[in-house]
Amino acid sequence: METIWNTVKAAIKKRIPGHSYRMWIEPLQLTSAEEDRIVISTPNCFSKKRVQTHYGKLLEEEIQRAIGKACQVFFEVSKRQKPKGKLSQLQEQQMALPNLNVQPHAGRMLRRDFTFEHFVVGGNNDYAYSAAYSLASQKNVQQNSLFLLSPPGMGKSHLSQAIGHYILAQFPTERVYYMTAEDFTNEMIYAYRNDSIGKFKEKYRKQCDVLLLEDIHFLTGKERTQIELALTLDCLFNEDKKLIFTSCYLPADIPKMHDQLKSRLLCGLISQIDPPNFRTRVRILQKKSKENGVNLPEDVTHYLAGELSENVRQLESGLIGVAAKSSLLGSPIDLKLAESVVKNISQRNKNITIDVIKKLVCKYYNITIDDLVSSSRKQAIVRPRQIAIYLARKYTDQPLQAIGKSFNRYHATALHSIGAVEREMKESGSTREQVKYLSKKLDSGNF
Repeated sequence: METIWNTVKAAIKKRIPGHSYRMWIEPLQLTSAEEDRIVISTPNCFSKKRVQTHYGKLLEEEIQRAIGKACQVFFEVSKRQKPKGKLSQLQEQQMALPNLNVQPHAGRMLRRDFTFEHFVVGGNNDYAYSAAYSLASQKNVQQNSLFLLSPPGMGKSHLSQAIGHYILAQFPTERVYYMTAEDFTNEMIYAYRNDSIGKFKEKYRKQCDVLLLEDIHFLTGKERTQIELALTLDCLFNEDKKLIFTSCYLPADIPKMHDQLKSRLLCGLISQIDPPNFRTRVRILQKKSKENGVNLPEDVTHYLAGELSENVRQLESGLIGVAAKSSLLGSPIDLKLAESVVKNISQRNKNITIDVIKKLVCKYYNITIDDLVSSSRKQAIVRPRQIAIYLARKYTDQPLQAIGKSFNRYHATALHSIGAVEREMKESGSTREQVKYLSKKLDSGNF
């Protein structure tokens, strides 16, 4: 049967792209062949799911052609075990604690559910998923850098953390660092203030194998941090370490970005994640409802998928809203209940415009529209303007350029304003309360 299996793989190799063949078909093994039953083993459950979905029919077709009769093809995860050295024996002696998030060597905790297995693949994110999985599984040694690009709520953080999960599980000796660009900045500032910059550089340049860095666009204008990060990336690139970045913007579109850092971010693979189509949204709802133990009828699933089309986060909000309202009222989940939940979500988004936000902010801070869009640098004007820009970004689907233009500002200034408000909300309780109050007004439609 080995000759037949080689013939099958050779035929498939001609029918699909080379990178797809190397990633998904090449690792497959023919486990058994009995009469009309063929069993193929895959390296892991991720590969099994992917091969079944995308290449199952193709494999069955080529196998039938090679053996000259109809047969059934089954897939299983390989049970072969690698030889155990001292390190693996020691690892087996220590049992994993259940129900804990994975802790990388440095930075933030990885969300337990942000794995490849929990990621729903569709036409909008197929390439990003393949690139992330390829990098994590170390199948393509030439690819060691990935830049995930998408608007908020599309799944780039999920894929980034999935890479971390996979590497920690499959290659436990790898040192994985997961953090945001803001975390990196704060840690660097702390190191300078406490005369420990040498330890900081040593940590990232010599003790890191995989760097997962989120929200690169928040480095805009932070020249000192950008230079330090660029030098760190140079060291990691030279050592063939793995680098994964996420952002809402292409490196070239991020204002006040140091050329050296920009070139480093652009030299890797850039993969964009688009909004999911209807079919993918249905699959996302089906998977999320199953994971959360929610019995979601088919007609409700299709209704939510049709109405909530902006991003994955909005879909999850709709699902949570339907489940919560059903539980609180003791009512069954049906179309009527789903419509009442969706009405609040979609109506809010349709009614909230930049002009509405301007008027609300001006009324709250007792200033005029002319003040808000003026060139004034007074703090009493600047802070309301920044908060208005932040809310415009949060509640409307307008691009950053359009938001900036409506306030007589460049998109770079608008991006700076958003970052400034987000930092203030973390550091200042008063700013956080002001934004919370205005957001509550917008959410309730009371504006």
